Amino acid sequence: MKNIFEKLVSYRRYTYALSGIIVAVSIAAVVRFGLLPGIDFTGGTLMEIGCTADTTDCTLPTADAVNDALAQAHLTAASIQKTDAGTLVIRYARSTEAQNEQVMSALRAVAPGVVQKRVDFIGASVSQQLRANALKAIVISLVVITLYIAWAFRKVSFFVSSWGYGVSAIVALIHDITIVMGVFALLGHYKGVEVGVSFVAALLTVLGYSVNDTIVVYDRVRENILRLGKKKTFEEIVNQSIFETLARSVNTSMTVVVVLIAILLFGGASLFYFALALLIGVVAGTYSSIFVATALLVTFYNYRHRARHKEA
Repeated sequence: MKNIFEKLVSYRRYTYALSGIIVAVSIAAVVRFGLLPGIDFTGGTLMEIGCTADTTDCTLPTADAVNDALAQAHLTAASIQKTDAGTLVIRYARSTEAQNEQVMSALRAVAPGVVQKRVDFIGASVSQQLRANALKAIVISLVVITLYIAWAFRKVSFFVSSWGYGVSAIVALIHDITIVMGVFALLGHYKGVEVGVSFVAALLTVLGYSVNDTIVVYDRVRENILRLGKKKTFEEIVNQSIFETLARSVNTSMTVVVVLIAILLFGGASLFYFALALLIGVVAGTYSSIFVATALLVTFYNYRHRARHKEA
């Protein structure tokens, strides 16, 4: 078993194939179904209803009652969530003040004592700006990460160029967020799960976690290159570096996974899909830091080595 862990990079063809299949399925899901945008990205109305503090016989309306009330105003609920504060948050498409009043009248008819806590409206222009800013945030993060890694590993570029480290890390990050997006494209199509600003926050968190995991391995590769020089081949150095950091990576990831599972089970509906996105991203990031980002270093080195021999 130890020999297997000491030669993990030698199995990179199989892990590339596995990653390729998962990423291909994820891309197909995103292209075929797309991500189901929430009110943050489409614009619409958010209404929160609840009971007054001095009401003892107030009962929140059921989801069916809410849908019936919205139907009377020619509206459709995008989501209905119960909060920990004992209120109901209803999201639906753009509406007028008259429609909102009609919804409240219908709700009071089936649930006397219910009051309107707040009503927020998100306009289409704000939603477009949120979409644009979300995309910019992800792209800028990827570019800055590439530049930082290329700069940080400039002193050990005699096996693989410093840009090779940066590009390998970015490929792994794209691998991770593509898988998360693919899962949520399927959830959106089959379960009606929407994505909003919290989903973008989850993607950015996954990027940060994944690149941190990758740099832990890269740092050990750098240390071993400076310590061993050319006493070992580059693939042997990479394998040794992975073996030396494997326990730390897995243990760190497991602690995060345990916390995320606890949030999934006990965090309530408002945090469920945020935690799920993080959980998928953390698992994918732990895998990709070894079998994608680090394995690609060996692939780049072999390609560069063969190219030099051909020129000679």
